[in-house]
Amino acid sequence: MACADADMDIHGDDTEPSRADRGELPVLQHYQATELIPEEKGPLHDLMQKQPAVLGSLQMLSGFLSVGVGILFALTQGMNESLFTLFRVSHLTGALFFIAGVVSTLLLKYPALVPLSFRVNCGCIAVSVAAACLISVDLANWNPEKEAHLRMEVLALCVLGLEVFLSAVLCFWFSKEKRAKSP
Repeated sequence: MACADADMDIHGDDTEPSRADRGELPVLQHYQATELIPEEKGPLHDLMQKQPAVLGSLQMLSGFLSVGVGILFALTQGMNESLFTLFRVSHLTGALFFIAGVVSTLLLKYPALVPLSFRVNCGCIAVSVAAACLISVDLANWNPEKEAHLRMEVLALCVLGLEVFLSAVLCFWFSKEKRAKSP
């Protein structure tokens, strides 16, 4: 919404006789702003326009999905059958992405959390790369007799890819905001 700093008094000759008395139409007088004052942008205005809370919510949702796949995988497979189950990869990444999502969602209310959110999302990407390596080793050494477990592990890898994509987009936005703030 535009703001103006202008004199709003109606200036006219008050001594002239009323036009209505002479049978003429009255003259309408109005004011017009002469100078527009730009709106002040709040902290992180450009970042908040991109709505990182939506991506944070997606991170929380994918974190829940990852933990759910991990629980299902742990219940149906022995501990020593895969690295995915042994290191509880899905539980770890799911919990980290849930935390990253919560922090990203809280940015709207607490803009001071941007550096923390950036670090958490970078950490999630690093952990996800290690998790993807473990899943890839499992997929390379997979026993063809257990088709259902293979599909679940591929699903976990796809969810991990989604989580990394969300974190990468958020990290890009945060770094762009940081560069814009520094002189």
